[in-house]
Amino acid sequence: MSDADGIAEANDTREEIMEATFRALSEHGYKDLRVRDIGEEMELSRQVIHYHFDGKYDLLSSFLEYVIDQYEGSVAVEAEMDPRSELDARIDQCLFGPEFEEFTHWDRMKVYHELYAHAQHDDEHRELFEEHYARLRGSIVDVVEDGIEQGVFRDVDAERVGQLLTDVIHAARERRLALGHDDAPEEARAAIDEFVLDSLERED
Repeated sequence: MSDADGIAEANDTREEIMEATFRALSEHGYKDLRVRDIGEEMELSRQVIHYHFDGKYDLLSSFLEYVIDQYEGSVAVEAEMDPRSELDARIDQCLFGPEFEEFTHWDRMKVYHELYAHAQHDDEHRELFEEHYARLRGSIVDVVEDGIEQGVFRDVDAERVGQLLTDVIHAARERRLALGHDDAPEEARAAIDEFVLDSLERED
């Protein structure tokens, strides 16, 4: 087996473990989850988990990074995209998510927000969420600043706009997940358009 084949096989194994973790968390929840539960969701031997991870906490830390990478790495932004279109793409990604072969965006967000709720008691996981939150906010700030420089957006406080949009996105997702308000993302998107993005554009 070549080194490339070995890396590909290791990546495939990790992918299977991560997706099995999704299934197990969706069924058992964070508090009651056992490594055995994850193993039962896999075709591979449960021993593979112990080979790659030093217990449940190590596995869940890697799983959290995996979930975050899925969202940060799947925003479709073209090189020549104008600032408004890029903001639209990034906001839609956060509110409605990418498409997955197994488990919908909201299935995954349910697991994500359960881990988020427990992060207040876990310094390492809280740091991962804080870094993700900062990158999300920073990506919005960067687009707003680019739009201001290009003369597309008004001269506003880009940091404040980024903070506002990020908070609205998180609140809408939480309202849908915690309260069952299925229309929360759509309502948030309409409000963002009307009260933020439309007013952000510079009038000639």
